[in-house]
Amino acid sequence: MKNWTKARLDTLLKKLKETGSTDRKRGSGRPKMARTEENVSAVEELVLSQEDQPQSHHSTRQNLIARETGLAQATVVRIIHRDLGLKCFKRRRGQELNEANRQARLS
Repeated sequence: MKNWTKARLDTLLKKLKETGSTDRKRGSGRPKMARTEENVSAVEELVLSQEDQPQSHHSTRQNLIARETGLAQATVVRIIHRDLGLKCFKRRRGQELNEANRQARLS
């Protein structure tokens, strides 16, 4: 059994009579502060501007996008993932292949 208080039941019944539902009102939560349309478009512009430009990667872990937009790193990652539907990859170092290595790989 739940420990209901009379005051809480009165509030719930009043809400039910006024709105016909016990659901929260639309917009009653905490408003978005960082993931606004302006910030999403700024991050999108910086992320998508790198597609056809090699060696111009703005890594989310290096905070380059965060510094340019003035947002927190976690906010930038959240915008990229939730709003833009993209994935953040970690940059990894790899060895550069020269002609001798390419020929050895082919054979």
